[in-house]
Amino acid sequence: MAEPEFTARGVRIGKGLRSLTRAGQVRISDGRLELLTSYGSEIDSAPVQAVRASKPWFASGARALADLNGKRYSLTLGEHDPAPGEPGPPASRRFIEAVRRAARRDG
Repeated sequence: MAEPEFTARGVRIGKGLRSLTRAGQVRISDGRLELLTSYGSEIDSAPVQAVRASKPWFASGARALADLNGKRYSLTLGEHDPAPGEPGPPASRRFIEAVRRAARRDG
């Protein structure tokens, strides 16, 4: 298995008003975006070309939206990228850029 192109841990993943996990994981690897629970179980996954990642106009810098398989998930990542070696999720901006970069590369 190849090294993931993007990984974020400690991500709050929700669908609508419902929280699916408060410490989930978002991973882009082998041309797929995966949303995982804190236990590593898959919530959803899709090829990056089929994923639409965006920033909601009404939210802080920590929030991002991901549309996978016709479902919209809200992701709460960190406000700012953590310092090197420090724990914490990266900023939503970095997630959105990683999805777009991976889609171009695999497209």
